[in-house]
Amino acid sequence: MRGTTWTRRLALAGGGVAAGLLVVTPLASAQSSPPPAAPSAVAPITLSPEESQQVCGDWVPKLQKRTQNLTERINGGAEVAGSVANLKARAADQKAKGHTAAADRLQKRADQRQGRISQLADAKQKLDAFASAHCKPAGTK
Repeated sequence: MRGTTWTRRLALAGGGVAAGLLVVTPLASAQSSPPPAAPSAVAPITLSPEESQQVCGDWVPKLQKRTQNLTERINGGAEVAGSVANLKARAADQKAKGHTAAADRLQKRADQRQGRISQLADAKQKLDAFASAHCKPAGTK
């Protein structure tokens, strides 16, 4: 059986690319490059007052609220969509119906979601530390 024109063209193009790489690779490795420079110390990030106000006034509170909402959702009861309890209840329901593959997927999702609690707690701690170190309380100058 003969291949189509498309197949032959694709095979010829692939062979041409492979041959080109075989020719170019030794040439590229023969070139010497200067030794890498020693890493310099990282400079601190400087924010303008407007940028600082935006970070402290907009982003940090939004991120704190988001971590709080996600934590509440994950720790919610079986009636809360997306909670660990909801996923486990759905897995048990699927297992009772004989759908073991779906039940296993839901159980894995529940286990992964439970693992997110420590990540969210760590993020909340970092946000709180940043806010206390860099953001002035409202009403102070």
